Amino acid sequence: MTERISVLGSGRMGEGIALAYMLAGRDVVMVDFKKRDSDAREVYYAAIVDRLREELAYLEDRRIVGSGDIDIIMSRLSLVRHNQKDLVWDDIKLAFEALPEVKEIKSEALGWASRHFSDDTVIASTTSTFLVTELAEMVSRPERFMNAHWLNPAHLMPLVEVSKGAITGKVAIDSLFESLKAIGKVPVLCNASPGYIVPRLQVLIMNEAARMVEEGVASANDIDTAIRTGFGLRYSVLGVLEFIDWGGGDILYYASNYLSDALDERFRAPEVIHANMLEERRGFRDGRGFFDYAGVDLAERRRYRSDDFLERLRLTQLLPVVATPGG
Repeated sequence: MTERISVLGSGRMGEGIALAYMLAGRDVVMVDFKKRDSDAREVYYAAIVDRLREELAYLEDRRIVGSGDIDIIMSRLSLVRHNQKDLVWDDIKLAFEALPEVKEIKSEALGWASRHFSDDTVIASTTSTFLVTELAEMVSRPERFMNAHWLNPAHLMPLVEVSKGAITGKVAIDSLFESLKAIGKVPVLCNASPGYIVPRLQVLIMNEAARMVEEGVASANDIDTAIRTGFGLRYSVLGVLEFIDWGGGDILYYASNYLSDALDERFRAPEVIHANMLEERRGFRDGRGFFDYAGVDLAERRRYRSDDFLERLRLTQLLPVVATPGG
C-alpha cells in the first residue's frame, strides 16, 4: 500500500499543502477537527472540493495540468473527521498540522496525532506564530517533530522553511526533506527563531516601503515598480548574501554608515559586516566573504549568473533596447 500524507486541518493552508501532494501523485487524507453537524459538514467539504477543482481548472487552462486529469487528481483526496470510527492510520508516515494559530487547538491536534499515528511518523507544524520549541512538548517523541513553513500559494511556491528544535532528529529532517523534494519543493533548514528566514526579511522590506510612502519619498506605484524591475529581478538570480559578496562587503559597509547617519540607526551594519571588513572577507575580490570562493572560477560564475539574469529579462520583456547596426 502506498503511504498517504496527512494534513491536520481543513483550512486554506491545508488545502494548498494537500494540492501540492495530490498534483505530485500522492494520496492525501485531510483531517477535520472542527465540530459540525452533518449538514454543515457536507456544505463545508463541498466548498473545499469546489475550491480545489477551481484551482485545478486554472492550472489545466494554463497547461500545467493535463486535459481531463482533474478527476484523477481529486480522487487522491480523502476528507475525514478526526473522531471518525474505523479509520486506519498505519500507512501515514508524514503529517502536517495546519490548524488556526491558537495554542490550545494545536495542542489538541498534535496530541491526537501522537495517539493515532505510528511512533516513527514525522509530524510538522505549519505555524508562522509559534517556535518549534514551544510546540514540540505537545508531541510524543518530539525528536520526530519540526515546523515546516510553507509560502502561499503552497501548491505553487517552491520554498518550504523547515525549523528544527533542539532535539529534532536528523532522520526526521532527512525524511521531510526527501518528501518535499520529491514533489518539487525546495526546503531550507533554520534554527528556532521568530520569523524564520523569508518573513523576517519580508517584514523589514514591507515596513520600509510603507515608510517611504509615509515620508513622501516616492509614490506607491513607483516604489512597487522599482521593486519589480530592480530589487526583485536581481535577487531572483543572486541571493542577498551572494549579492553582498558580488558587489563587495565594503560597499554595504559604507552605504550603511551613510544611511544610518542620514536617516536612522536602523540602517547601521551588523557586527559581521564590520568583522568581514577587518578580516578582508569582502567577497569576490578577496576570494571569500559569506561564501568561500577558493577554487571557484569567478569569471565563469559571473557568466552563469548573468545568463540567468538575461533569461529573466526575456521572460519579463525587459531586455535592453538594441538598435540595429546601420539602422
